[in-house]
Amino acid sequence: MSDKRDFEIVQDTELPGTPERVWEAVTNGTPAWMFPTDQWPDVKTVEEYPRHLVSRMDGPDGWFNQLEHVLEPLDGGRARLHYVHSGIFADNWDQQYDGASRHTEFYLHTLGQYLRYFDGRPVVFTDIQAPAASQAADGVTRLRGALGIDSAESVGQGGAIDVELDGVGRLSGEVDFANEHFLGIRTADALYRFFGRNAWGAPVGMTVHDFSGAGDAEATAKAWGGFLERVYG
Repeated sequence: MSDKRDFEIVQDTELPGTPERVWEAVTNGTPAWMFPTDQWPDVKTVEEYPRHLVSRMDGPDGWFNQLEHVLEPLDGGRARLHYVHSGIFADNWDQQYDGASRHTEFYLHTLGQYLRYFDGRPVVFTDIQAPAASQAADGVTRLRGALGIDSAESVGQGGAIDVELDGVGRLSGEVDFANEHFLGIRTADALYRFFGRNAWGAPVGMTVHDFSGAGDAEATAKAWGGFLERVYG
């Protein structure tokens, strides 16, 4: 039986960038903090630069997916973002809602990291999926162990990480996000995002947002893909 129901995920956050810079990031700059969205078949139903943007996709049988951004300027070159993701989940509503809500929190945090440290710098985006074995209950635990982080508590947000990874090289930076499902590491020239999607029945995933000016998506995918193969081999 289909569990087709509406959903709405609402997040309010302050960001270290003007409404104009946030607008640029959520329209043209998504590879820098989330993933490329330039091929999405969405329609801008509201486009009031730089304060209010609504992007919507519609499909069969009433299906839709909609993103709303409402931006308000704050003192000090900051902005308040009111973000609403709404639509329809067709199956496993509770699981999908939980996963989407938690991803939203992580993505918006990463947006803040991008705006604070890398705003406007060219990015090379790479998405890497771990093997199917990472779907096990200990998927994230094994990844943390391989990164030298035993738990979300052992190296919390703001903690330093400096580890030599086989096939990847030295990973030296700061843990900017850490909870039971997600891990964010920021280095001098990149953002590394690790997604514990095993909690929702999918493989562990990661993205690399390389602002060094010398990024190579193919080489990055090969190096990190090999690392993940060894973690879950």
